[in-house]
Amino acid sequence: MVRANGAVSLRELARVVQTSEVTVRRDVRALEAEGLLDRRHGGAVLPGGFTRESGFPQKSHLATAEKTAIADLAAGLVEEGEAIVVGAGTTTQELARRLARVPGLTVVTNSLLVAQALAHANRVEVVMTGGTLRGSNYALVGSGAEQSLHGLRVSKAFLSGNGLTAERGLSTSNMLSASVDRALVQAAAEVVVLADHTKLGTDTMFQTVPTELITRLVTDEPPAHDDRAATELQALADQGVQISVAGGTGTSAVDHPPARGDRRRDVPLPGPRRTQPPGANFRPAPLGGDQATGTERPTARVADLRRR
Repeated sequence: MVRANGAVSLRELARVVQTSEVTVRRDVRALEAEGLLDRRHGGAVLPGGFTRESGFPQKSHLATAEKTAIADLAAGLVEEGEAIVVGAGTTTQELARRLARVPGLTVVTNSLLVAQALAHANRVEVVMTGGTLRGSNYALVGSGAEQSLHGLRVSKAFLSGNGLTAERGLSTSNMLSASVDRALVQAAAEVVVLADHTKLGTDTMFQTVPTELITRLVTDEPPAHDDRAATELQALADQGVQISVAGGTGTSAVDHPPARGDRRRDVPLPGPRRTQPPGANFRPAPLGGDQATGTERPTARVADLRRR
């Protein structure tokens, strides 16, 4: 499966072979000891995966259920009549399919897949960047793409990547893609990162969005035994990132508001960003709509994130 897809999540692997993730994790360790693959947080990749980037066919089959839940939740952050930018990636492609139902929306993108998903949306205007086509992920990159974004101002940027850590933020394996993503970030007042749990704790070559510029992370619920993911989420929240965790249906989330102080206000951005006082970390902060009832957790509670 790793040879065929370039990468695989433990959750997906356990589902396919019909065994527990504990068993899969033990087997992955053994395969790593033999030099057949490299372990990554929540999954495994071919050896040398730090610099290697899987193509679209491989990525599209990885963590599909998680990406769907993340896209469902992220779509609720977009309001009618907004102007946003959406970067390239399989998760952002899933988001675009849901944005087709938002009236009066303007979407600026460098992704042919995002544009295709919105091509038949009657009430959504799609603006493509210029640039050179990168065939592995169907994205426009290079100086043409970056120059077309100069002077652009939108409310939100939705980006994905190959890895996310509290120390470095969002990163990717390709230099050209990283450069365009940085230009997308500069055009937005808020930055929303879409990353499934397999990317948490993974670091790749080129930084795209430093942690201090990330407004919100939308991710999926990590496995119960995945202490590393929980630790990474806590570290991101401690640095002021709002964390929304999609539930099993993608319509609810464990929402962790930021605990940011004066540091975040010094970041130069083209628009205002909401801040929370120090010590606000992990208090429930619903994004809108009715709160759903559910079990109380030590760090957060379930909140309905349906779009207002």
